[in-house]
Amino acid sequence: MRLTPLFLCWLYAGLLSAQSLYFPPVNGNEWETTTPESLSWCTDSIQPLYDFLEAEETKAFLVLKDGRIVLEQYFGNFKQNNVWYWASAGKSLTSFLVGLAQQQGSLSLDDPTSLYLGQGWTSCDSLAENQRTIWHQLTMTTGFDDGFPNFDCLSPSCLHCIAEVGERWAYHNSPYTLLDSVLFYSTGQDATDFFQSHLATQTGMSGNYTQIGNNHVFFSTPRVMARFGLLMLNQGSWNQTPILTDADYYQSMIHPSQNLNPAYGYLWWLNGQDFYRLPQTQNVFSGALIPHAPADMYAALGKNGQLLNVVPSENLVVVRMGKSSGQFLVETQLNDKIWEYLNAIRCQTVAVQKPDLAPVLRLSPNPTQGKITITIHPHFAQADLEIINAQGQVIFAKAYNELNNKELDLSFLPKGLYFVWIKTAQSIFVRQITKE
Repeated sequence: MRLTPLFLCWLYAGLLSAQSLYFPPVNGNEWETTTPESLSWCTDSIQPLYDFLEAEETKAFLVLKDGRIVLEQYFGNFKQNNVWYWASAGKSLTSFLVGLAQQQGSLSLDDPTSLYLGQGWTSCDSLAENQRTIWHQLTMTTGFDDGFPNFDCLSPSCLHCIAEVGERWAYHNSPYTLLDSVLFYSTGQDATDFFQSHLATQTGMSGNYTQIGNNHVFFSTPRVMARFGLLMLNQGSWNQTPILTDADYYQSMIHPSQNLNPAYGYLWWLNGQDFYRLPQTQNVFSGALIPHAPADMYAALGKNGQLLNVVPSENLVVVRMGKSSGQFLVETQLNDKIWEYLNAIRCQTVAVQKPDLAPVLRLSPNPTQGKITITIHPHFAQADLEIINAQGQVIFAKAYNELNNKELDLSFLPKGLYFVWIKTAQSIFVRQITKE
């Protein structure tokens, strides 16, 4: 392998980072710890966090600081060596494996998926089908119909093209799951074997993929998930041993992969962006994905609150496994609440960005006694507007061209809480406003 200057700089930076991080041994389950007191954390705030986690049906919770375990708590009958499913948090692990496959020359992200799955793997015409690449699978921009009744169906009859490739972001399990087949046909190994031979033995990670319906779900202990977080924190190297040596791919995983949803990289969720989209909706939400978390955090998120949070600026890794009372494929609200408790433990007050400060859509003044000015990002400037009352009734509707910086008189409305809907061809922005 030819060592380019970019790779050498990235490797050197990684080695410096590794010197400040602790790594548990590859063999065995020993792991150094450090105390919250030694970090000057507010220990009185730990028990309220544990009480909250237990109430939310948590199985396991870990916090690493500089690689060492600071907090580790198990709930109910769940123990340290029990295994649990990652759900869609396993998407981020798959992303890492795809990067390793490209690194060894087995595939390229620009390859049409049909190169590995054959012609007719979708119900699209051949031209549209051949436009779908591995990159589109990693970024959730395949343009398939994510509203199909069976969200997980892998048969061609379930994969309908409803948008041009790369022009619609939609969280869709089926094209993601088919990355397992891409890995198999490109490397000759199924996901578990590829994981074992290219990642597990080098990092001490253990686990396996289990077929559940159409889904390929990864199972491991919580500490294995923490090991993966530590590997990502150290830029793809385990201690001083490089594993993912493709610096461009690593950076692409944890930075916006497209402008439709800047809170999404290569199957990783990204905090601190101007706006974000969520699964099963085309709505656009202003502000950060996890407002109480550090802005540079990136996360692997799965159903029922499977969480792996990585914060490079603070050398933090946070793991949560368990059940959840929520019904969302990505439990952002649970994650944000956990960070509220963590901030109290870390004796930090985080200034949460108010929605009206977000640059995507601003309504000012808010609250208002009458007139408001609507400021929207120029990319979304042509839109329709609706105002909906607290009972869900549309009480005002108007079509706009060039909506940006339009003034709207709401003096006719009674006092109360309202929701302003801004509808574009691809997106819906929903904002709350109070009429005084």
